[in-house]
This record gives sequence, structure tokens and C-alpha cells, in this order.
Amino acid sequence: MKRIVPVVLSILAAAPALAQSTFHGNNARTGVYGNPGPTRLGGVKWAFKTGGPIVTSPAIADGVVYIASLDGHLHAVDQETGTEKWKFKSRMPIASSPAVAGGLVYFVSSSGALAAIDSAAGTPKWVFATEYERKFEAKNLHGYPSAAQTIPDAWDIFTSSPAVANGRVYFGSGDGNVYAVDATTGVLQWKFPTQDVVHSSPAVVDNVVYIGSWDSRLYAIDADTGQQKWAFKAGEDPAIHNQVGFQSSPAVVDGTVYVGCRDAHVYAIDAATGRKKWDYPTSKSWVIGTPAVRDGTVYVGTSDSARFMAIDAKTGRLRFNFDARAYMFSSAALAGGLAYVGDHNGRLYAIDTKTGRLAWEFQTEAAKQDPMKVLNPDGTLNQGRLFAPVFGDFEDMYIAFYRFVSIGAIMSSPAVDRGAVYFGSMDGNLYALQ
Repeated sequence: MKRIVPVVLSILAAAPALAQSTFHGNNARTGVYGNPGPTRLGGVKWAFKTGGPIVTSPAIADGVVYIASLDGHLHAVDQETGTEKWKFKSRMPIASSPAVAGGLVYFVSSSGALAAIDSAAGTPKWVFATEYERKFEAKNLHGYPSAAQTIPDAWDIFTSSPAVANGRVYFGSGDGNVYAVDATTGVLQWKFPTQDVVHSSPAVVDNVVYIGSWDSRLYAIDADTGQQKWAFKAGEDPAIHNQVGFQSSPAVVDGTVYVGCRDAHVYAIDAATGRKKWDYPTSKSWVIGTPAVRDGTVYVGTSDSARFMAIDAKTGRLRFNFDARAYMFSSAALAGGLAYVGDHNGRLYAIDTKTGRLAWEFQTEAAKQDPMKVLNPDGTLNQGRLFAPVFGDFEDMYIAFYRFVSIGAIMSSPAVDRGAVYFGSMDGNLYALQ
């Protein structure tokens, strides 16, 4: 049994998450939003500035937008005005997107804990401590010297975002476990061990928890008992650990689990049996974002090949490719006839879901200014400047990360509500576009 810090135990049991109140729209992680967003870019409705880069995604409930920042705060922002209602300080930067249910906001702390915060007051209700939190790490990672040194992966950016269902909170941890805790009290219900870090966010559908691990397995776990139903094994890369691991979170639609992998594939897996239906190869490009699925089409972005793809959900055949011009870790929000998705070049794209054509795009001011000159005029990445070595070892990964901060890269996944699209940027802003 893990350490529990109870503050108030007499709170309402958590209800199933609403369509904007959890990562990627719902507990099935489909990325589908019920109301359309802006078909034309009318401008910035408001921008709320935090004290650090934002890689997390917003959750919206009862007129409040909740966003976590690498400044270590969970912020509650008025949806209409963009003014702060409260902020809660965590001990470390927050890379987990919040979930709102039953009057509480849940997030996974980078210090290794699940926190439950009163959604009205911003005060802590309870904290459940895991064993520890850490990034994925390996020797000879990406081929960086020295081959004998264990290297933490700078591109393991997100921590698990919780799902609230069945009166429990489900989430993964850097200690290699998947957890289920009581949503009201924070008391451990079960934990399930994997063989590596778990930073994928769980999808919970029909009383089954679907979640990926850095051990390159996608797991289906009974939501009540914590017992494994099946495990699907993806690719391995024992040499440099580049093409390995699930950072992507699964989306579950019509009995199929859709998920991306760092082994450079998008997979469709039978939700009942764990058998592969199809896989789509992405030219050695990581698939970090969570697939968005609607009307028989899977939408997802890639890293090095800089594509936003539409794939037939039944056959795995490509329907269109959109040239995103830079890496895409953001997961698309589907609303009306558009897919809204962020890009490492500091742009948010609104893409027609039928034709793959660009409807409009928004560019951060940081990307326009490009102080470190890491962008080419067409919005592609200047690879020479972006990855110019400084130390000649793995530390250069972290310098590249900072260079993405300098242009306001958008790794956050948008949420759509009341005709506006909300997302965070590494320039530190939470944006509302109308």
C-alpha cells in the first residue's frame, strides 16, 4: 500500500469525464468534440501567460479551462475572459494533462504522485504517492556517446494523463506501474507492473484499461481487478533504443484500439483479443500523438517525416498526407469539418478532414521572431541550427528542446468548446482562438 495524504475524504464520487474535461476529449481518447470550432481564424480571443513552457493539454469544465505548465503550477482560467481564478503549486514541473470530474482536478506530478485538487478553490484534497517518477532511459540512446552511460531521453516529454471512470482514477507512472486509485479517497485499488516507464495515458472503455509502456507493449487490463487481459508487442531497438516504446496513448473506437509507436508504425489492434488488424509504417518516423478517430478515418501526425495523415480505419490505407513542415507530437482535435493540431514550428493548423487541405493556421509570435533562427522561411526546421552540437553528447538533446521553447512549439493537444479552440504553447501561453 502506498502513502496516502488525506486532506478531505467526504467528497462526491467522481463522475465520468465530459467531452472537454480530460485529455483528447473523452476516456476513449478519440479526439472528437461535439461542437465545431472556428472555420476561419478570427484572431486571439485571449492569451493567458504562465511562468514556463506548456506541453500539456487543456481540460474544460463549467466555464473554466485547466492547464498545467512546466512552471510547476496547475492553472484555472476563466473560459470567457482568460483571467486566472486560482493556481496550485506542485513541487516540480507538470507534464500531465488534467482530468476534471466530481468537483476535483486530477494530474500526475513529475515528482511521482497523483494529486486531487478542489476544482473550485484550488486546494489539495489528497495526494497518492507512487514509487518514483523518471524519464525513459537507456545506454547508447539514439547513438549518443558514451555508449556505457545510461541516458535520460529528452523527448520523453509527457507524463501520463489520468482517466476517471468507475469511481477510480487510472494512470501510468515512471516507476513502471499502471495504477487505479479510489477517486474520492485516493486509496490504492490495484497496481499493474510493466517492464518499463509508463507515460502513455490510459483509455478506459467497456471496463477495460488500455495503455502503452516504454517496454513496447500495449496492455489491456481489467478495470476492476487489475488483471491482464492481453498484451500486444511492438518493435524493439536494442542497439540505440530509438525505434522503441509507446509514448502515444491509445484511442478506442468500435472494438478497435488505434495507437502510434516510436517503432514508426500506427497500429490497429482488436480490442477484445489484442490481435493486430493492420499497421501503417511511417518511414522510421515516431508516432507520438494519440490518433483521433471519426467516421472511419484515423488522423495522426509523425515526427521526422513531418506529416499529418488520414488513414482508413478498416483497411489501414492512406487517405491523405498533409505536409506539416516540422515534427508533430500534438494530438488532433476533430470538431466540425476540421482537425486542429499543433506543430513544433510554432503553428496551429486547421485542416479539412475530407480533403487534407489547410483551412487556416496560427503562428506564435515567438515563431515569427525566431530569435535563434531555427526555422526556414517556409516553416520547415533549420536542422543545422536546431541540432547544432554544443556538448557533443546527450546534453545536446536538451539544448534542442530549449530551441523549440524559443519558437513557441505547440506540443499541447487542442480542446474545442463554445466555438473556440484552446491549447498551450512552449512560449508559456494558453491560447483561446476564435
